[in-house]
Amino acid sequence: MKIYLFLLSIFFTAAAYGGNYADREEVKVFVKELAASESFNEKELLSVFAHAQYKQKIIDAISRPAERVLNWSRYQDIFLTERRVAGGIAFMRDHREALEAAERKYGVPPEIVTAIIGVETMYGSITGGYRVLDALSTLAFDYPPRSSFFRSELKQFILLVREERQMITNLTGSYAGAMGLGQFIPSSYRAYAVDFDGDGIRDIWNNPTDAIGSVANYLSRHGWLRDEKITLRVEAEGLPQNIFNASLKPSKSIRELVSLGLHEIPLQSDEMVSPMRLVGKSGDEFWLGLTNFYVITRYNHSRLYAMAVFQLSEDLRSGMLGLVSR
Repeated sequence: MKIYLFLLSIFFTAAAYGGNYADREEVKVFVKELAASESFNEKELLSVFAHAQYKQKIIDAISRPAERVLNWSRYQDIFLTERRVAGGIAFMRDHREALEAAERKYGVPPEIVTAIIGVETMYGSITGGYRVLDALSTLAFDYPPRSSFFRSELKQFILLVREERQMITNLTGSYAGAMGLGQFIPSSYRAYAVDFDGDGIRDIWNNPTDAIGSVANYLSRHGWLRDEKITLRVEAEGLPQNIFNASLKPSKSIRELVSLGLHEIPLQSDEMVSPMRLVGKSGDEFWLGLTNFYVITRYNHSRLYAMAVFQLSEDLRSGMLGLVSR
């Protein structure tokens, strides 16, 4: 028996959006393969793509990611603001029970979960205004550099819609198809999103408790180490420059760095780290990324992103401690 997408074409007409993807041969091949492998109705899948619209703005956006044009100083201006810290403290106060429950279960501190949600969506206030169907269709069929990846995500999205019983044409997200408070792409949503409040629905679009549990689960599943350090700032001006920013993954031992002239490091000699040089407000900053720093880069493959999360989390932790001490 065929399994149909939940509440789809009966409410919409192709003319409503002026879509043209359903007429393209590569889309028809995609639909045919998906219908055969996942027990969808082929005609109904085609009706979905009749609603999909090409968006040039999405192509423009993905062609200039922030990592290519911003340095650490600019990241600080964007993500380490009083407004973002205040919003994070309010979020932590409003969702204290869920954050504490997530820490107990997954080992991830409340300030780290909150900082990720704060960097991603300003605590749920900016989750993206593109229809996910449009974003993933545009990138799957009109962005050759990563078409294979986005076709896979488009498949995952269609499966997700069926599993979570959502209206496919209503869901919005980023230009890359990331969704909800934690900005999960469809494959991550299916793999790591959790029903953290036990209501039977994994909803990271509208349910902060599910979003909190899902972010913590994601980090835990990628190797987060409970109660361990994240990164450490060091004085390293005299070290060879080629050791910095060589890898996101910890690949240098403290013993090796000491042999090169790094001293007074409160870490075990066999601990592996990733040396970083960032251009900050006052010039070069030198940091050692540990395993938990690397885990944050599994959420977004950028050391600038991970450092923004870390430093925002430190501001949030200090802010919460200040409230407690009053």
